[in-house]
Amino acid sequence: MTTAIAVLWSVWLAACGSSAGSDGASSAASSANAQTLSTSGAALHRDGAFMVDADNRVVLLHGVNAVWKLKPYYIPQTAQGFTAADADFLAANGFNVVRLGVLFAGVMPQQGVIDQNYLDQVDNTVQLLAAKHIWVLLDFHQDQYNEKFQGEGFPDWAVSPSLLPNDAHYGFPLDEFLSLALNGAYDKLWANHGGIWDQYQAAWAATATRFRDQPFLLGYDLFNEPWPGTLWATCFEIDCPLFDATLQKFQQQALAGVRSADTSHFAFFEPQQLFDFGAPSRFGKIDDPALGLSWHSYCSAELLSSTGLPDLPDCAILEPRTAGNAATQSAAMGATSLLTEFGASDDLGDIGRVTRLADQHLVGWTYWSYKSFGDPTGAAGAESLFSDDTDLSTLKAPKADLLIRPYAQAIAGTPQAMSFDTTSKAFSLTYVPRSSTAPTEIFLPARQYPNGYQVSVQGAQVVSAAGASLLRVMNNAGASQVQVTVTAAR
Repeated sequence: MTTAIAVLWSVWLAACGSSAGSDGASSAASSANAQTLSTSGAALHRDGAFMVDADNRVVLLHGVNAVWKLKPYYIPQTAQGFTAADADFLAANGFNVVRLGVLFAGVMPQQGVIDQNYLDQVDNTVQLLAAKHIWVLLDFHQDQYNEKFQGEGFPDWAVSPSLLPNDAHYGFPLDEFLSLALNGAYDKLWANHGGIWDQYQAAWAATATRFRDQPFLLGYDLFNEPWPGTLWATCFEIDCPLFDATLQKFQQQALAGVRSADTSHFAFFEPQQLFDFGAPSRFGKIDDPALGLSWHSYCSAELLSSTGLPDLPDCAILEPRTAGNAATQSAAMGATSLLTEFGASDDLGDIGRVTRLADQHLVGWTYWSYKSFGDPTGAAGAESLFSDDTDLSTLKAPKADLLIRPYAQAIAGTPQAMSFDTTSKAFSLTYVPRSSTAPTEIFLPARQYPNGYQVSVQGAQVVSAAGASLLRVMNNAGASQVQVTVTAAR
Protein backbone atom coordinates (compact mmCIF):
# COMPACT_ATOMS: atom_id res chain seq x y z
CA MET A 1 0.00 0.00 0.00
CA THR A 2 1.37 3.40 -0.86
CA THR A 3 1.73 5.91 1.95
CA ALA A 4 -0.72 8.34 0.36
CA ILE A 5 -3.46 5.76 -0.05
CA ALA A 6 -2.88 4.42 3.46
CA VAL A 7 -3.23 7.90 4.93
CA LEU A 8 -6.39 8.68 2.96
CA TRP A 9 -7.98 5.38 3.92
CA SER A 10 -7.15 5.85 7.60
CA VAL A 11 -8.50 9.39 7.64
CA TRP A 12 -11.75 8.11 6.15
CA LEU A 13 -11.89 5.34 8.74
CA ALA A 14 -11.43 7.88 11.49
CA ALA A 15 -14.22 10.03 10.10
CA CYS A 16 -16.51 7.03 9.87
CA GLY A 17 -15.64 5.89 13.36
CA SER A 18 -16.44 9.26 14.89
CA SER A 19 -20.07 8.85 13.92
CA ALA A 20 -20.91 6.20 15.79
CA GLY A 21 -8.61 -8.50 53.69
CA SER A 22 -5.60 -10.65 54.45
CA ASP A 23 -2.15 -9.69 53.23
CA GLY A 24 0.71 -11.89 52.03
CA ALA A 25 4.02 -11.19 50.35
CA SER A 26 5.96 -13.02 47.68
CA SER A 27 9.54 -12.48 46.67
CA ALA A 28 11.17 -12.62 43.24
CA ALA A 29 9.07 -14.36 40.61
CA SER A 30 10.83 -16.69 38.21
CA SER A 31 9.63 -17.19 34.66
CA ALA A 32 11.36 -20.56 34.71
CA ASN A 33 8.59 -21.72 37.06
CA ALA A 34 5.80 -20.54 34.76
CA GLN A 35 2.94 -22.99 34.41
CA THR A 36 -0.23 -22.99 32.39
CA LEU A 37 -3.70 -23.40 33.73
CA SER A 38 -4.58 -27.03 33.15
CA THR A 39 -2.96 -30.40 33.51
CA SER A 40 -5.71 -32.48 31.96
CA GLY A 41 -6.20 -30.86 28.57
CA ALA A 42 -9.90 -31.69 28.72
CA ALA A 43 -12.06 -29.63 26.39
CA LEU A 44 -13.12 -26.23 27.67
CA HIS A 45 -16.81 -25.39 27.60
CA ARG A 46 -18.88 -22.23 27.46
CA ASP A 47 -20.68 -20.70 30.42
CA GLY A 48 -22.37 -17.53 29.24
CA ALA A 49 -19.71 -15.28 27.76
CA PHE A 50 -16.79 -17.19 29.23
CA MET A 51 -14.70 -20.29 28.57
CA VAL A 52 -14.70 -22.62 31.56
CA ASP A 53 -12.48 -25.58 32.43
CA ALA A 54 -13.31 -28.94 34.00
CA ASP A 55 -12.83 -27.41 37.48
CA ASN A 56 -15.53 -24.79 36.78
CA ARG A 57 -12.97 -21.99 36.52
CA VAL A 58 -13.26 -19.19 33.97
CA VAL A 59 -10.29 -19.40 31.61
CA LEU A 60 -8.53 -16.45 30.03
CA LEU A 61 -6.06 -16.98 27.20
CA HIS A 62 -3.04 -14.97 26.10
CA GLY A 63 -1.10 -16.21 23.11
CA VAL A 64 0.15 -15.75 19.59
CA ASN A 65 -0.59 -16.62 15.98
CA ALA A 66 1.62 -19.08 14.11
CA VAL A 67 0.66 -19.34 10.44
CA TRP A 68 2.93 -20.55 7.63
CA LYS A 69 1.22 -19.19 4.50
CA LEU A 70 3.79 -20.44 2.00
CA LYS A 71 3.97 -23.89 0.44
CA PRO A 72 3.81 -26.53 1.84
CA TYR A 73 1.49 -24.58 4.21
CA TYR A 74 2.75 -26.00 7.51
CA ILE A 75 5.41 -24.67 9.87
CA PRO A 76 8.78 -26.37 9.43
CA GLN A 77 10.54 -27.67 12.52
CA THR A 78 13.47 -25.32 12.05
CA ALA A 79 14.77 -22.29 13.89
CA GLN A 80 12.89 -20.04 11.45
CA GLY A 81 9.75 -22.08 12.03
CA PHE A 82 8.74 -23.79 15.26
CA THR A 83 10.65 -26.22 17.49
CA ALA A 84 10.54 -27.43 21.08
CA ALA A 85 12.56 -24.34 22.01
CA ASP A 86 9.70 -22.16 20.77
CA ALA A 87 7.15 -24.12 22.81
CA ASP A 88 9.42 -23.74 25.85
CA PHE A 89 9.66 -19.99 25.25
CA LEU A 90 5.89 -19.58 25.06
CA ALA A 91 5.21 -21.64 28.19
CA ALA A 92 7.92 -19.88 30.19
CA ASN A 93 6.44 -16.49 29.33
CA GLY A 94 2.86 -17.31 30.22
CA PHE A 95 1.42 -17.77 26.74
CA ASN A 96 -1.20 -20.50 27.01
CA VAL A 97 -2.73 -20.58 23.51
CA VAL A 98 -1.57 -20.59 19.88
CA ARG A 99 -3.78 -19.93 16.88
CA LEU A 100 -2.19 -22.34 14.44
CA GLY A 101 -2.65 -21.97 10.70
CA VAL A 102 -4.18 -24.85 8.73
CA LEU A 103 -4.75 -24.03 5.06
CA PHE A 104 -7.56 -25.43 2.93
CA ALA A 105 -4.97 -25.71 0.12
CA GLY A 106 -2.98 -28.08 2.29
CA VAL A 107 -5.89 -30.15 3.60
CA MET A 108 -7.48 -30.66 0.16
CA PRO A 109 -4.87 -29.93 -2.56
CA GLN A 110 -6.96 -31.93 -5.05
CA GLN A 111 -10.71 -31.61 -5.16
CA GLY A 112 -12.34 -34.15 -2.86
CA VAL A 113 -9.01 -35.65 -1.72
CA ILE A 114 -7.80 -35.15 1.87
CA ASP A 115 -4.04 -35.04 2.35
CA GLN A 116 -3.51 -36.94 5.59
CA ASN A 117 0.24 -36.37 5.38
CA TYR A 118 -0.40 -32.63 5.54
CA LEU A 119 -2.45 -33.05 8.71
CA ASP A 120 0.37 -35.18 10.13
CA GLN A 121 2.78 -32.32 9.50
CA VAL A 122 0.44 -29.88 11.26
CA ASP A 123 0.30 -32.37 14.12
CA ASN A 124 4.05 -32.04 14.65
CA THR A 125 3.49 -28.49 15.91
CA VAL A 126 0.33 -29.43 17.79
CA GLN A 127 2.27 -32.05 19.77
CA LEU A 128 5.01 -29.58 20.70
CA LEU A 129 2.40 -27.21 22.08
CA ALA A 130 0.29 -29.83 23.85
CA ALA A 131 3.40 -31.15 25.59
CA LYS A 132 3.71 -27.74 27.25
CA HIS A 133 -0.02 -27.56 28.07
CA ILE A 134 -0.62 -24.79 25.54
CA TRP A 135 -4.08 -24.70 23.98
CA VAL A 136 -4.28 -24.91 20.18
CA LEU A 137 -6.85 -23.16 18.00
CA LEU A 138 -6.77 -24.61 14.47
CA ASP A 139 -7.32 -21.75 12.01
CA PHE A 140 -8.38 -22.26 8.38
CA HIS A 141 -6.37 -19.26 7.27
CA GLN A 142 -6.72 -17.31 4.03
CA ASP A 143 -5.85 -13.86 2.76
CA GLN A 144 -6.78 -12.74 -0.74
CA TYR A 145 -8.10 -16.23 -1.49
CA ASN A 146 -5.25 -17.86 -3.47
CA GLU A 147 -1.65 -17.37 -4.67
CA LYS A 148 -3.00 -16.34 -8.07
CA PHE A 149 -4.20 -13.15 -6.37
CA GLN A 150 -1.01 -12.68 -4.32
CA GLY A 151 -2.67 -14.34 -1.33
CA GLU A 152 -3.05 -17.79 0.15
CA GLY A 153 -5.55 -20.25 1.56
CA PHE A 154 -7.70 -21.76 -1.17
CA PRO A 155 -6.33 -24.48 -3.50
CA ASP A 156 -5.81 -23.81 -7.19
CA TRP A 157 -8.71 -26.07 -8.15
CA ALA A 158 -11.04 -23.75 -6.23
CA VAL A 159 -10.21 -20.80 -8.52
CA SER A 160 -12.84 -20.82 -11.27
CA PRO A 161 -11.90 -19.63 -14.76
CA SER A 162 -12.70 -15.98 -15.32
CA LEU A 163 -13.06 -13.76 -18.36
CA LEU A 164 -11.54 -10.92 -16.33
CA PRO A 165 -7.78 -10.30 -16.49
CA ASN A 166 -5.94 -10.90 -13.23
CA ASP A 167 -5.55 -7.35 -11.95
CA ALA A 168 -4.45 -8.29 -8.41
CA HIS A 169 -1.18 -6.37 -8.45
CA TYR A 170 -1.75 -3.65 -5.86
CA GLY A 171 -0.66 -5.67 -2.83
CA PHE A 172 -2.47 -6.60 0.38
CA PRO A 173 -4.96 -5.24 1.32
CA LEU A 174 -5.48 -2.88 -1.63
CA ASP A 175 -6.25 -5.77 -3.98
CA GLU A 176 -9.35 -6.45 -1.90
CA PHE A 177 -10.68 -3.00 -2.75
CA LEU A 178 -9.39 -2.60 -6.28
CA SER A 179 -9.05 -6.00 -7.96
CA LEU A 180 -12.07 -7.03 -10.00
CA ALA A 181 -10.66 -10.53 -10.47
CA LEU A 182 -10.14 -11.09 -6.75
CA ASN A 183 -13.57 -9.79 -5.84
CA GLY A 184 -15.07 -11.96 -8.55
CA ALA A 185 -13.44 -15.02 -6.97
CA TYR A 186 -14.95 -14.15 -3.59
CA ASP A 187 -18.34 -13.57 -5.19
CA LYS A 188 -18.22 -17.08 -6.63
CA LEU A 189 -17.27 -18.50 -3.24
CA TRP A 190 -20.20 -16.83 -1.48
CA ALA A 191 -22.53 -17.96 -4.29
CA ASN A 192 -21.37 -21.56 -3.68
CA HIS A 193 -20.17 -21.81 -7.28
CA GLY A 194 -19.44 -25.42 -8.22
CA GLY A 195 -20.55 -26.65 -4.79
CA ILE A 196 -17.37 -25.30 -3.12
CA TRP A 197 -19.11 -25.15 0.27
CA ASP A 198 -19.43 -28.94 0.34
CA GLN A 199 -15.71 -29.33 -0.27
CA TYR A 200 -14.86 -26.82 2.45
CA GLN A 201 -17.19 -28.65 4.83
CA ALA A 202 -15.51 -31.96 4.01
CA ALA A 203 -12.08 -30.48 4.70
CA TRP A 204 -13.24 -29.33 8.12
CA ALA A 205 -14.80 -32.72 8.86
CA ALA A 206 -11.48 -34.41 8.07
CA THR A 207 -9.54 -31.93 10.21
CA ALA A 208 -11.89 -32.35 13.18
CA THR A 209 -11.71 -36.13 12.82
CA ARG A 210 -7.91 -35.95 12.93
CA PHE A 211 -7.68 -33.72 16.03
CA ARG A 212 -10.88 -34.28 18.04
CA ASP A 213 -9.14 -36.46 20.65
CA GLN A 214 -6.12 -34.18 21.01
CA PRO A 215 -5.52 -32.88 24.57
CA PHE A 216 -5.23 -29.10 24.78
CA LEU A 217 -7.25 -28.59 21.62
CA LEU A 218 -9.18 -25.34 22.05
CA GLY A 219 -11.12 -25.76 18.83
CA TYR A 220 -11.55 -24.57 15.27
CA ASP A 221 -11.50 -21.10 13.67
CA LEU A 222 -13.70 -21.66 10.62
CA PHE A 223 -12.56 -18.93 8.18
CA ASN A 224 -9.99 -16.18 8.58
CA GLU A 225 -11.11 -12.64 7.66
CA PRO A 226 -14.00 -13.27 5.25
CA TRP A 227 -13.89 -10.65 2.50
CA PRO A 228 -17.34 -9.65 1.16
CA GLY A 229 -16.27 -9.51 -2.49
CA THR A 230 -18.02 -6.82 -4.53
CA LEU A 231 -20.36 -6.12 -1.59
CA TRP A 232 -17.47 -4.71 0.46
CA ALA A 233 -18.57 -1.09 0.04
CA THR A 234 -21.90 -1.86 1.73
CA CYS A 235 -20.12 -3.34 4.75
CA PHE A 236 -17.70 -0.56 5.64
CA GLU A 237 -19.69 1.72 7.90
CA ILE A 238 -23.29 0.55 7.59
CA ASP A 239 -24.82 -2.84 8.22
CA CYS A 240 -24.58 -5.33 5.38
CA PRO A 241 -27.26 -7.84 6.46
CA LEU A 242 -27.37 -9.52 3.05
CA PHE A 243 -23.72 -10.53 3.17
CA ASP A 244 -23.80 -11.31 6.90
CA ALA A 245 -26.69 -13.73 6.28
CA THR A 246 -24.73 -15.46 3.51
CA LEU A 247 -21.58 -15.60 5.63
CA GLN A 248 -23.47 -17.07 8.58
CA LYS A 249 -24.98 -19.72 6.31
CA PHE A 250 -21.52 -20.58 4.91
CA GLN A 251 -19.96 -20.89 8.36
CA GLN A 252 -22.87 -22.91 9.66
CA GLN A 253 -22.22 -25.42 6.89
CA ALA A 254 -18.54 -25.53 7.87
CA LEU A 255 -19.68 -25.95 11.48
CA ALA A 256 -21.78 -28.94 10.43
CA GLY A 257 -18.62 -30.51 9.05
CA VAL A 258 -16.84 -30.02 12.36
CA ARG A 259 -19.79 -31.27 14.39
CA SER A 260 -20.06 -34.43 12.27
CA ALA A 261 -16.78 -35.43 13.93
CA ASP A 262 -16.42 -33.35 17.09
CA THR A 263 -19.25 -32.06 19.29
CA SER A 264 -17.07 -31.01 22.23
CA HIS A 265 -14.54 -28.41 21.18
CA PHE A 266 -15.17 -24.77 20.37
CA ALA A 267 -15.94 -23.66 16.83
CA PHE A 268 -15.34 -19.97 16.14
CA PHE A 269 -17.19 -17.89 13.56
CA GLU A 270 -15.50 -14.78 12.15
CA PRO A 271 -17.29 -11.61 11.01
CA GLN A 272 -16.59 -10.03 7.63
CA GLN A 273 -13.15 -8.46 7.43
CA LEU A 274 -14.18 -4.81 7.73
CA PHE A 275 -15.36 -5.62 11.25
CA ASP A 276 -11.65 -5.39 12.12
CA PHE A 277 -11.84 -1.65 11.43
CA GLY A 278 -15.03 -0.86 13.33
CA ALA A 279 -17.81 -2.06 11.04
CA PRO A 280 -20.68 -3.97 12.73
CA SER A 281 -21.65 -7.61 12.30
CA ARG A 282 -25.17 -9.02 12.39
CA PHE A 283 -24.96 -12.78 12.84
CA GLY A 284 -28.12 -14.16 14.44
CA LYS A 285 -28.51 -16.67 17.25
CA ILE A 286 -26.76 -19.98 16.52
CA ASP A 287 -27.79 -23.10 18.39
CA ASP A 288 -24.46 -24.61 19.42
CA PRO A 289 -23.24 -25.02 23.01
CA ALA A 290 -19.54 -24.62 22.13
CA LEU A 291 -19.66 -21.55 19.92
CA GLY A 292 -17.15 -18.71 19.79
CA LEU A 293 -16.64 -15.40 18.01
CA SER A 294 -13.12 -14.94 16.64
CA TRP A 295 -12.48 -11.27 15.93
CA HIS A 296 -9.63 -8.93 15.00
CA SER A 297 -8.77 -5.34 15.82
CA TYR A 298 -6.73 -3.21 13.41
CA CYS A 299 -6.38 0.46 12.45
CA SER A 300 -3.88 2.85 10.84
CA ALA A 301 -1.13 1.68 13.22
CA GLU A 302 -0.70 -1.41 11.07
CA LEU A 303 -1.27 0.34 7.74
CA LEU A 304 1.36 2.96 8.47
CA SER A 305 3.83 0.86 10.47
CA SER A 306 6.34 0.62 7.60
CA THR A 307 6.15 4.31 6.71
CA GLY A 308 7.48 5.88 9.89
CA LEU A 309 4.39 8.08 10.13
CA PRO A 310 2.57 8.47 13.46
CA ASP A 311 -0.75 6.83 14.25
CA LEU A 312 -3.84 8.67 13.08
CA PRO A 313 -6.80 9.38 15.39
CA ASP A 314 -8.77 6.46 14.01
CA CYS A 315 -7.08 3.94 16.34
CA ALA A 316 -8.37 5.55 19.53
CA ILE A 317 -11.83 5.70 17.95
CA LEU A 318 -12.11 2.36 16.18
CA GLU A 319 -10.42 -0.03 18.62
CA PRO A 320 -12.93 0.59 21.46
CA ARG A 321 -15.72 0.47 18.93
CA THR A 322 -14.55 -2.89 17.57
CA ALA A 323 -14.30 -4.33 21.09
CA GLY A 324 -17.83 -3.15 21.82
CA ASN A 325 -19.11 -4.59 18.56
CA ALA A 326 -17.52 -7.93 19.45
CA ALA A 327 -19.27 -7.99 22.81
CA THR A 328 -22.60 -7.19 21.14
CA GLN A 329 -22.16 -9.76 18.38
CA SER A 330 -20.99 -12.62 20.63
CA ALA A 331 -23.97 -12.03 22.94
CA ALA A 332 -26.37 -12.04 19.98
CA MET A 333 -24.91 -15.33 18.72
CA GLY A 334 -24.82 -16.98 22.12
CA ALA A 335 -21.04 -17.34 21.99
CA THR A 336 -17.84 -16.77 23.89
CA SER A 337 -15.34 -14.28 22.48
CA LEU A 338 -11.64 -14.36 21.60
CA LEU A 339 -9.59 -11.55 20.05
CA THR A 340 -7.54 -13.65 17.63
CA GLU A 341 -5.56 -10.93 15.80
CA PHE A 342 -4.14 -7.52 16.66
CA GLY A 343 -0.77 -5.83 16.54
CA ALA A 344 1.06 -6.96 13.38
CA SER A 345 3.54 -4.13 13.90
CA ASP A 346 6.08 -2.65 16.29
CA ASP A 347 3.67 0.15 17.20
CA LEU A 348 3.76 0.05 21.00
CA GLY A 349 0.95 2.55 21.43
CA ASP A 350 -1.38 0.35 19.43
CA ILE A 351 -0.40 -2.84 21.25
CA GLY A 352 -0.82 -1.13 24.60
CA ARG A 353 -4.27 0.18 23.73
CA VAL A 354 -5.60 -3.15 22.52
CA THR A 355 -4.28 -5.19 25.44
CA ARG A 356 -5.84 -2.70 27.87
CA LEU A 357 -9.15 -2.96 26.03
CA ALA A 358 -8.98 -6.76 26.17
CA ASP A 359 -8.51 -6.60 29.94
CA GLN A 360 -11.42 -4.18 30.27
CA HIS A 361 -13.66 -6.53 28.29
CA LEU A 362 -12.31 -9.63 30.08
CA VAL A 363 -11.47 -11.24 26.76
CA GLY A 364 -8.42 -13.30 25.80
CA TRP A 365 -6.20 -12.68 22.79
CA THR A 366 -3.64 -14.03 20.34
CA TYR A 367 -1.13 -11.48 19.06
CA TRP A 368 -0.26 -11.41 15.34
CA SER A 369 2.31 -12.84 15.02
CA TYR A 370 4.81 -14.96 16.95
CA LYS A 371 7.27 -14.84 14.04
CA SER A 372 7.04 -13.41 10.54
CA PHE A 373 7.06 -16.91 8.98
CA GLY A 374 7.79 -15.41 5.54
CA ASP A 375 4.34 -13.80 5.53
CA PRO A 376 3.60 -12.65 1.93
CA THR A 377 0.74 -10.40 3.06
CA GLY A 378 2.33 -9.18 6.28
CA ALA A 379 4.52 -6.33 7.50
CA ALA A 380 7.98 -7.75 6.71
CA GLY A 381 9.38 -8.48 10.15
CA ALA A 382 7.56 -5.77 12.09
CA GLU A 383 4.85 -8.20 13.17
CA SER A 384 7.28 -10.69 14.77
CA LEU A 385 8.23 -10.81 18.44
CA PHE A 386 11.87 -11.15 17.35
CA SER A 387 14.37 -9.09 15.41
CA ASP A 388 15.70 -12.35 13.99
CA ASP A 389 13.17 -15.17 13.83
CA THR A 390 15.94 -17.79 14.00
CA ASP A 391 17.30 -16.43 17.30
CA LEU A 392 15.02 -16.29 20.35
CA SER A 393 17.55 -14.09 22.13
CA THR A 394 16.55 -11.24 19.78
CA LEU A 395 13.19 -10.78 21.51
CA LYS A 396 11.96 -7.21 21.00
CA ALA A 397 12.01 -6.02 24.60
CA PRO A 398 9.57 -3.08 24.37
CA LYS A 399 6.96 -5.25 22.66
CA ALA A 400 7.57 -8.11 25.10
CA ASP A 401 7.03 -5.70 28.00
CA LEU A 402 3.47 -5.18 26.77
CA LEU A 403 2.60 -8.75 25.81
CA ILE A 404 4.29 -10.72 28.61
CA ARG A 405 2.04 -9.34 31.29
CA PRO A 406 0.22 -10.43 34.46
CA TYR A 407 -3.22 -11.95 33.92
CA ALA A 408 -5.57 -14.45 35.48
CA GLN A 409 -5.31 -17.73 33.57
CA ALA A 410 -7.99 -19.53 35.58
CA ILE A 411 -10.52 -17.86 37.88
CA ALA A 412 -12.52 -19.74 40.50
CA GLY A 413 -15.38 -17.32 39.98
CA THR A 414 -17.03 -14.97 37.56
CA PRO A 415 -14.62 -12.10 36.78
CA GLN A 416 -15.81 -8.55 37.31
CA ALA A 417 -12.67 -6.59 36.47
CA MET A 418 -9.01 -7.13 35.61
CA SER A 419 -6.33 -4.53 34.96
CA PHE A 420 -2.58 -4.08 34.73
CA ASP A 421 -0.76 -0.75 34.84
CA THR A 422 2.38 -1.05 32.72
CA THR A 423 3.97 1.92 34.51
CA SER A 424 3.31 1.18 38.18
CA LYS A 425 3.15 -2.62 37.60
CA ALA A 426 -0.01 -2.81 39.71
CA PHE A 427 -2.30 -5.71 38.83
CA SER A 428 -5.86 -6.10 40.06
CA LEU A 429 -8.47 -8.84 39.75
CA THR A 430 -12.00 -8.85 41.15
CA TYR A 431 -14.42 -11.75 40.87
CA VAL A 432 -17.50 -13.32 42.39
CA PRO A 433 -16.63 -16.82 43.68
CA ARG A 434 -18.20 -19.88 42.08
CA SER A 435 -18.22 -23.51 43.09
CA SER A 436 -14.75 -24.94 42.46
CA THR A 437 -12.26 -26.97 44.41
CA ALA A 438 -9.38 -25.59 42.35
CA PRO A 439 -7.55 -22.30 43.00
CA THR A 440 -7.54 -19.13 40.99
CA GLU A 441 -4.26 -18.97 39.06
CA ILE A 442 -2.61 -15.69 38.09
CA PHE A 443 0.51 -15.51 35.93
CA LEU A 444 3.05 -13.01 37.32
CA PRO A 445 6.11 -12.77 35.05
CA ALA A 446 9.52 -11.92 36.44
CA ARG A 447 9.81 -9.55 33.48
CA GLN A 448 7.34 -7.27 35.27
CA TYR A 449 8.47 -8.06 38.82
CA PRO A 450 12.27 -8.49 38.76
CA ASN A 451 12.52 -7.71 42.46
CA GLY A 452 9.48 -9.72 43.44
CA TYR A 453 5.94 -8.70 44.24
CA GLN A 454 3.54 -8.16 47.13
CA VAL A 455 0.01 -9.53 47.23
CA SER A 456 -3.07 -8.26 49.00
CA VAL A 457 -6.10 -10.57 48.98
CA GLN A 458 -9.63 -10.12 50.26
CA GLY A 459 -12.05 -13.06 50.29
CA ALA A 460 -9.37 -15.68 49.59
CA GLN A 461 -6.00 -17.01 50.78
CA VAL A 462 -2.68 -17.32 48.94
CA VAL A 463 -1.73 -21.01 48.67
CA SER A 464 1.24 -20.84 46.27
CA ALA A 465 4.86 -20.76 47.35
CA ALA A 466 6.64 -17.47 47.85
CA GLY A 467 8.09 -16.24 44.59
CA ALA A 468 5.88 -18.43 42.41
CA SER A 469 5.30 -17.10 38.93
CA LEU A 470 1.86 -18.70 39.07
CA LEU A 471 0.08 -17.13 42.04
CA ARG A 472 -2.64 -19.38 43.44
CA VAL A 473 -5.42 -18.25 45.76
CA MET A 474 -8.22 -20.32 47.29
CA ASN A 475 -11.59 -18.73 47.94
CA ASN A 476 -12.68 -18.32 51.54
CA ALA A 477 -15.87 -20.17 52.45
CA GLY A 478 -18.83 -17.81 52.25
CA ALA A 479 -16.94 -15.01 50.50
CA SER A 480 -19.19 -12.92 48.25
CA GLN A 481 -16.32 -11.30 46.37
CA VAL A 482 -12.60 -11.85 45.93
CA GLN A 483 -10.16 -9.05 45.21
CA VAL A 484 -6.50 -9.67 44.44
CA THR A 485 -4.01 -6.83 44.15
CA VAL A 486 -0.38 -7.30 43.17
CA THR A 487 2.29 -4.59 43.40
CA ALA A 488 5.98 -4.61 42.66
CA ALA A 489 8.29 -5.17 45.63
CA ARG A 490 10.71 -2.35 46.31
